Amino acid sequence: MTQVSSKVCILGDFAVGKTSTVERFVNNQFSDKYLTTIGVKVDTKELSLADGLILKLVLWDVAGADRFGELELNYLRGASGHLLVADGTRPETIESARRLREQAVDRYGDLPFVFLVNKADLKDAWEADDAEITALRDEMDDVFVTSAKTGENVAEAIERLGERIAAREFSL
Repeated sequence: MTQVSSKVCILGDFAVGKTSTVERFVNNQFSDKYLTTIGVKVDTKELSLADGLILKLVLWDVAGADRFGELELNYLRGASGHLLVADGTRPETIESARRLREQAVDRYGDLPFVFLVNKADLKDAWEADDAEITALRDEMDDVFVTSAKTGENVAEAIERLGERIAAREFSL
């Protein structure tokens, strides 16, 4: 078995569920209490992938923003991939996630990513419609409708990102 580490940055606007998504993935927990991330919060979780590879994801939960300043862009240095999170009840956060991705690509190149449209547990309050989700899926390879609250598709999305990182960096 081989063990390697990869840095993954979680990107998205304020209050889209980035911290809750990481907490669900790492500790299988959810809290209704909203705590603003200041700067960056780091967690880790190991994934068992093909060919006996253990991929330790070092998850950098970057403070929410619709655009990055110089400090936030520096947090992205050395990342192997990105997890983009938007809120289905606030479609403008989908555009924010796209802009953040463009900024990351401009600075550090085209890295593996997955796109999460979060808060599926609040589907009745969603303003992002099926056509918008379909358009996202036409534009990007990996788009997941998730809920940090229930856990819906969270692990699947992050595991997919791990697979994409391993395929790119370790030829799996």
